[in-house]
Amino acid sequence: MASAFSAFRVSMSRISPLRDTRFSYPAKFALAHTKRIMCSSPHSVSSSPSPSDISSSSSSSPSTFSLMETSENARWRPMCLYYTHEKCTKMDDPAHLEIFNHDCSKELPVAAADLERKKSQEFNFFLVIDLEGKVEILEFPVLIVDAKTMEVVDLFHRFVRPTKMSEQAINKYIEGKYGEVGVDRVWHDTAIPFKQVVEEFEAWLAEHDLWTKDTDGALNDAAFITCGNWDIKTKIPEQCIVSNINLPPYFTEWINLKDIYLNFYGREARGMVSMMRQCGIKLMGSHHLGIDDTKNITRVVQRMLSEGAVLKITARRSKSNTRNVEFLFKNRIK
Repeated sequence: MASAFSAFRVSMSRISPLRDTRFSYPAKFALAHTKRIMCSSPHSVSSSPSPSDISSSSSSSPSTFSLMETSENARWRPMCLYYTHEKCTKMDDPAHLEIFNHDCSKELPVAAADLERKKSQEFNFFLVIDLEGKVEILEFPVLIVDAKTMEVVDLFHRFVRPTKMSEQAINKYIEGKYGEVGVDRVWHDTAIPFKQVVEEFEAWLAEHDLWTKDTDGALNDAAFITCGNWDIKTKIPEQCIVSNINLPPYFTEWINLKDIYLNFYGREARGMVSMMRQCGIKLMGSHHLGIDDTKNITRVVQRMLSEGAVLKITARRSKSNTRNVEFLFKNRIK
């Protein structure tokens, strides 16, 4: 164990934040958690779980399921958040590539057996989104999931710089929100205004033929999936007002996974963690880091699709008054 730890310490020193900041979680954060993992687990660094891996001690027996159970995924690595912002300069550094993940699809694999009970869906693609930020949006992550193969197609991830807050307030806010999980530095290095995030998001959607400006602005054969109504019903419209932009027309309808989950399994789950616990899925990454929560929600989506769930629109805005939202499921989480 001592030799393994020494080797890891050497590799971490090569990308020390004192020398280069072009990676996501600071080395001292990863190192501190690795010490804790190595002292309490017989596993070496190469097979250690997420720094915040939470075991799912569910009272119900988890069903047989192959997603996320490959040896490749047994070793969790934090995503390089400079890479998700197209700013990673360490792609030729073996030490960096050893520690940080640059392909989120590897964390969300799908096996042939997972497709056996899958049913046809109304949409060909799902856009899993989980925002972070209570005062203003701080993080905007979206994963494209192919509804036919259940595989992850691509990831869009941006940190968002508040529009109305002072620098002092922002610094305090970010330190409290992201300092604990060690991504406050990358947030400051990459965060952009919400208006720019929307522009880049629309360009990304267009690249995947999921949206075009020339149409009515609706998504093309795709639907958003949220874990609750708050993200699209409440927060995005609020942020649009603060950022002085119009509400994009593709944010008019969405799938609230909580409602689908309730009606499919016949049991209530108030949030992502309870869904994962009930399904016997381990929480990977840092809870309330948007990119990690989005991936975890995607794992629940994959599980439900593999067990035959059909994901339908659960909420839709009124065309005449976007503040009015119609909830389409009688049996829903309120």
